[in-house]
Amino acid sequence: MKNYITQDPWCIVEEGFYRDFNEITESVMALGNGRLGQRGNFEEKFTGKTLQGNYVAGVYYPDKTRVGWWKNGYPEYFAKVLNAANWIGIDIDIEYESLDLNHCEVRDFRRVLNMREGYLERSFVAILKSGKELQVTAKRFCSIVDDDAGVIRYAFKPLNFDAKITITPFIDGAIRNRDANYDETFWDEVRKETGYGEAFIELRTRKTGFHVATGMCVEIEQDGVKVDYQSQPIKYEKYVANRITLDCMQDQETAIYKYAVNLSSLNHDPDTIMKAAHQSIQHITRKGFDKMLYEQKQAWADKWKMNDIVIEGDVAAQQGIRFNIFQLNQTYTGEDERLNIGPKGFTGEKYGGSTYWDTEAYCLPFYLSTADQNVAKNLLIYRYKQLGKAIENAQKLGFKAGAALYPMVTMNGEECHNEWEITFEEIHRNGAIAYAIYDYVRYTGDEQYLADYGLEVLIAISRFWTQRVNWSKAKQNYVMLGVTGPNEYENNVNNNWYTNYIATWTLRYTLKAIAIVKKIDSDAYTELIDRIHFREEKEVATAQQIIDRIYLPFDDERGVFLQQEGFLDKELMPVSDIPKGQRPINQNWSWDRILRSCFIKQADVLQGLYFFEDEFSTDILQRNFDFYEPMTVHESSLSPCVHSILASKLGLHEKAYEMYLRTARLDLDDYNNDTEDGCHITSMAGTWLAVVKGFGGLRVQQYANGGSGLALAPSCPANWQSMAFKIRFRGALLQVSTTQSDVVVHNFASDPITLTIYGNEVTIHGNSEKSVTVPTKPQ
Repeated sequence: MKNYITQDPWCIVEEGFYRDFNEITESVMALGNGRLGQRGNFEEKFTGKTLQGNYVAGVYYPDKTRVGWWKNGYPEYFAKVLNAANWIGIDIDIEYESLDLNHCEVRDFRRVLNMREGYLERSFVAILKSGKELQVTAKRFCSIVDDDAGVIRYAFKPLNFDAKITITPFIDGAIRNRDANYDETFWDEVRKETGYGEAFIELRTRKTGFHVATGMCVEIEQDGVKVDYQSQPIKYEKYVANRITLDCMQDQETAIYKYAVNLSSLNHDPDTIMKAAHQSIQHITRKGFDKMLYEQKQAWADKWKMNDIVIEGDVAAQQGIRFNIFQLNQTYTGEDERLNIGPKGFTGEKYGGSTYWDTEAYCLPFYLSTADQNVAKNLLIYRYKQLGKAIENAQKLGFKAGAALYPMVTMNGEECHNEWEITFEEIHRNGAIAYAIYDYVRYTGDEQYLADYGLEVLIAISRFWTQRVNWSKAKQNYVMLGVTGPNEYENNVNNNWYTNYIATWTLRYTLKAIAIVKKIDSDAYTELIDRIHFREEKEVATAQQIIDRIYLPFDDERGVFLQQEGFLDKELMPVSDIPKGQRPINQNWSWDRILRSCFIKQADVLQGLYFFEDEFSTDILQRNFDFYEPMTVHESSLSPCVHSILASKLGLHEKAYEMYLRTARLDLDDYNNDTEDGCHITSMAGTWLAVVKGFGGLRVQQYANGGSGLALAPSCPANWQSMAFKIRFRGALLQVSTTQSDVVVHNFASDPITLTIYGNEVTIHGNSEKSVTVPTKPQ
């Protein structure tokens, strides 16, 4: 765990240059706008530890699978969001010396990610080997308003010398992905252009044929006055630049304004994409840096007005939650149903930038509560449009037509994960897709979604589950063999409790969805069952048999569900028994040792109890939490938030806070020694869940009459003075503010809303608020 980031409620601050942690800081200080993103790299040349990263949403390459032993059904490639052309580069040469912080003394270094206003700022004094001192300040952002654009103000001032300084703003398309399986380059050059203070390059991905046009325009001021300059155009393979030499006086500030755009063929015709890049550059250059920055601040102010969580009395917790919310809003806007949320977002290459089940299990609730309903709906439609590919994935593994296995990793719906224990066995992901449909319908009340899209997906997933189980004569139950549960420190196990449970839950919900669609849109139901050849009587009967007779391993002595058959054969011990210096175990132990141990990577049984807590008593939740949490190493970023929510539910307030702080500061403090690869974007939604569902006790409560509504049971951590968050719910906008003694709920909508607070029904009229006293023991 690192502790070098200065705690601040609105900024991520690096005071002093931590060279050894630079790749971590680059991840943490990445910028994005939903369309493009950029790691917190330096603009000037840097030969030290760095991972250059610029990413364009939806643009990927099918990197050929690399495995030692090919197995039938393996995907042929691993899809990777590509490291695209470097648009931020500005080389600085002072006579015969290059500015490179790896080869000079650095003083007064400060790097700041301003989350309130959405920009990255850096300042330092470089002392070159010649003794020359150069002061530098830089500010840049990826525009939310013009989402194909980024802009930089890079200023320097000689402190003890006069000199000719050469400035070379460039675009470099000769970049690679560090994680390329065969060290390939993924881009081919199509064309390039240079002009006075301008340069453009168009690249095309190999195999997938995406086009990306990157352009730049440069303006220069000295002491606040715009200057004309002579520029030498430079063209190399996949590289364009302008070389500019200026006379720079001591204490004179030279400011470079670099305007850049990244346009992709996802949104532009490849035949005219360069023309569009020129037009975009002209548009943002006419606006100018100051106006673009003003618009950026206003756009972020609008986002924070809805999404902010305010914590008083704990700066570390406040910084952590805002950092997580900031990165989520940078990564996905919901405006394009073709896009999804990669585990690393725009912050790094690991996991390929592809879509995992994390989106449905963790991210969807965040967008349901903080954004327009269509944002969450687009995440579901993304999966609906890939249903055909999910059916193909199942067929490749030998399942009959109509059964769907959604991929563990994907860009286009086709499975592209290349580890057998994940590709073939971690099939619980199918359940997360089904659960997301349920979660959306429950929260929004939009049952028409089932008729339009959801039921078709549910039937296809249910067909997979009915084929994946088999009847055990020995047990006289249906069983599921050879799976990997959420705990990936176990592979090829039989009867993983979570997988069996979510499979049969899916069957139950599918039967319920059939009844709903029959009732609300019988014509749609008739059209669907004819189109997909659904044999209702037979398929419903099969599903019901499995629901009634599924095997769910249980230990009568301890009163806990067993993670899988044979789990009690392991040597059971708490994580506290692991010797110091051996964690994370995935970086210190052999895989054989990990698989034989009892240690759990992330919530497994507890994941199911979190999803379906209404189906279990508090006593069952408590026994399972007490049994499994001490054996959990939390080496998945998705783990702490689930434990925090359950601990809050069980009144384990110290544990809930411990797990919250771990998920909130996972990347800021580099808990698992892996932030240099990129931040854990999808798990950041779990941080929001830990506050809103955990400390806020937010649930959607089912009523006896079949209706549903919000329920709250806030419990402010003991070291917080207060917390406050906003949520949307079925047209209402609520703010929940909690202290140690009171809860105040403000209804900003014009219509009244009835909800449950600590088990009591409360009606709050439009544009008014209601205060409730926190009970001694919150329900």
